[in-house]
Amino acid sequence: MENWSVDQVCNWLRQRNLEELVPKFREEEVSGAALLALNDRMVQQLVKKIGHQAVLMDLINKYQQQKSGLESLTYCCKTASPEFPEVISGKNLKSFFARYKTLQWTSSYALPDFPYDVKCILAEKKCPDHSMRIRIIEFLQADMTKYLEGSLYPNSQQYNIVVNALLQAYPFLDEDGNGFLLWKRALKDRFKYVRRPIEDDEQVLRNKCKFGHRRGQTRKSSFAENKPDDVQVQVEEKPVHLEGSAMDVHIKWLKEEYMKTQRNWKEVDNRMNVTIEIRRKMISNKAPLKDILRLFPFLRCPYQLFREFQLLTHMDIYKKTVEILEIYSENILSLYVVRNNPINIMLQENLKRHTEEDILKYMKMTAACLLLPDVFGDDSSLFAAVNEEVKVVTPVLEVKNPFNVNSCEFALYVGREELAQLDDCTMALAALVAAFHVFDIPCPKRIHRTLNFLESLVFEVRSPASLP
Repeated sequence: MENWSVDQVCNWLRQRNLEELVPKFREEEVSGAALLALNDRMVQQLVKKIGHQAVLMDLINKYQQQKSGLESLTYCCKTASPEFPEVISGKNLKSFFARYKTLQWTSSYALPDFPYDVKCILAEKKCPDHSMRIRIIEFLQADMTKYLEGSLYPNSQQYNIVVNALLQAYPFLDEDGNGFLLWKRALKDRFKYVRRPIEDDEQVLRNKCKFGHRRGQTRKSSFAENKPDDVQVQVEEKPVHLEGSAMDVHIKWLKEEYMKTQRNWKEVDNRMNVTIEIRRKMISNKAPLKDILRLFPFLRCPYQLFREFQLLTHMDIYKKTVEILEIYSENILSLYVVRNNPINIMLQENLKRHTEEDILKYMKMTAACLLLPDVFGDDSSLFAAVNEEVKVVTPVLEVKNPFNVNSCEFALYVGREELAQLDDCTMALAALVAAFHVFDIPCPKRIHRTLNFLESLVFEVRSPASLP
């Protein structure tokens, strides 16, 4: 690359779908040597779009790191080969490199250098307004894209690392203990927004189908499915006695805001607060769940489900669930009753393939979560459907590939219909417990021991239920 001409650089840009940059690079006579000498400031002057800036800088860094990184990777292969003899060549070598790079990413991530106006707000230790939040999220997204070598599909662990780094550097952004979920959700929404221009690309559609983008549906198809519901809502809302036109305005705003990609989450929280009385009245009157969700679609969002639970009980269900799994995971996995359980056998097989501490902890917590019903002698099919179809109408989890860090899927189902997609086992368990309370659904007898154990810990009962 160092000896490339301007024409070769332009051809290289075209091959990487950056043909929009060719005229400017040709005008500035950017050769191979000049390309490798570009820094962040120069790239910002050459390239207007943040997404293109991130991809270009990442491609340059990737090339420069290949030389310096190859020796360390080769050394790692040699030292790992006695323990993992399959890592010698071919696809296994490629897989090992991918795992090594993922681990390197998690250990080396540092927050980007924010622009001056953002730095000033953060230096004052004041919670930023909506527009400033968007600027922070935009820079985090562009920075993550660099680390991910141009990929627009971070996994849950990578989102967690970035948000944790942000909150550790600026603790005042963790508003009322809910900052982690707020910032993570905003960051995920930003990536969805950036991905929109490529959603109809043929390769992207194939990947969605292959890796389970909720059965291969594109954003456009999901929007099309929602449009008839909007018409139907206007007819079905009439029997609901809303308290004045102001309530109608709030509900209309919430439905319109839900259809947007960039959402004003602070205003969503405010309007969900205002409308909680009519929501609770509908639920207590046993209104159909589909009618409640049409009026208040944000209840499909895990954060709003947790927030609704907190408004009702004054308990942070997500935080409590994290504590429960961290404290009880090892104890659950050591019990004799789960030793020969298929979930535990699957866990032990997958533990042999990984050495990273974070991944091992994630797998153990996932297994402990899924094994809870078996520990208490309950019906596990009422708790989670693992790699199979959901068959019950009460709240239940759908789990696919639970121990595959890159392709695992968690979803909450109510009435055999998907209510929410979830990031990991912790969020899934919290959502399951919250759903029973938020929608006032009686707990089935064949799962009540498990839920009683969880609720006794969530509500900090003086004599909580214990493991058998």
